[in-house]
Amino acid sequence: MAERLAAAAATLRASAAAAPSARPHAARASRAFFPNSSARARSGLLAAPSRLPQQKARAVRCAAVAKASDAAQLKAAREDIRELLRTTHCHPILVRLGWHDSGTYDKNIEEWPQRGGANGSLRFDVELKHGANAGLINALKLIQPIKDKYPSITYADLFQLASATAIEEAGGPKIPMKYGRADVTGPEQCPPEGKLPDAGPTSPADHLREVFYRMGLDDKDIVALSGAHTLGRSRPERSGWGKPETKYTKNGPGAPGGQSWTAEWLKFDNSYFKEIKEKRDQDLLVLPTDAALFEDPAFKVYAEKYAADQEAFFKDYAESHAKLSNLGAKFNPPQGFSVDD
Repeated sequence: MAERLAAAAATLRASAAAAPSARPHAARASRAFFPNSSARARSGLLAAPSRLPQQKARAVRCAAVAKASDAAQLKAAREDIRELLRTTHCHPILVRLGWHDSGTYDKNIEEWPQRGGANGSLRFDVELKHGANAGLINALKLIQPIKDKYPSITYADLFQLASATAIEEAGGPKIPMKYGRADVTGPEQCPPEGKLPDAGPTSPADHLREVFYRMGLDDKDIVALSGAHTLGRSRPERSGWGKPETKYTKNGPGAPGGQSWTAEWLKFDNSYFKEIKEKRDQDLLVLPTDAALFEDPAFKVYAEKYAADQEAFFKDYAESHAKLSNLGAKFNPPQGFSVDD
């Protein structure tokens, strides 16, 4: 397994070195929870490589819906994900992978999988090509060897397992996760584009509410989940946001460059809220949707609380992350199951 993870990491680094410059319309790719914090330019990466998981799709199609993930394999996969995180420092992009699979949920649609959500649809090329998902092929490349090793895990569960494990391994709270999610069976079941947040809308607070309320989430969820920007960085040539390099990112880890929201951008804590509130360091990123957390009166109540109390932030974040990871999922058994002893 170690050799396979190392090979995946090498492939990721090679892709980064070979990626062409982003085109002028790259800012359109910023429709995301994490604005391409570890993304690669869309051109040249999403055509052939994205077939990696789809080669497995035919074998998965029938079994995934009828059979839940195997609990023992999920536990073993979690250990491999921890090793992957230790060797590649890919925490931000794995969080983004889980969020972007679940964040397409529409509470106004009852039918599965038309309602979107955590159903593994992000493994298909048609959804990977959505602007918000630019670069997530690299997360899929990293996680695919683990999926191959543990075939009795659905993609939907694996994406959410990786996301929660990345938060915990970065020093964040333990997420009260449950598993047993079914996978969609083909690309025709992918949601339409435009379901995920935009980093720079005209009215940031209104836009955040429009998107997150559609998912059935509230103001507290919006602010708590925004706190995950304590992880990662944004690259202007890939997303249209951030500086090419800062004193915090010029030496990596990983490919150097980009602009982070926090100084220690692989550590999960409440620094994001402190930095957004103070706005003292020009080397740290503040997006319009970040600034809105302290400008909108309802959001500000929670943002001020989290800036002052990390324990409160961790508690609310864990609840909101778990809620997000369950959106739209079809569980077998219906109540799901835990892999924690």
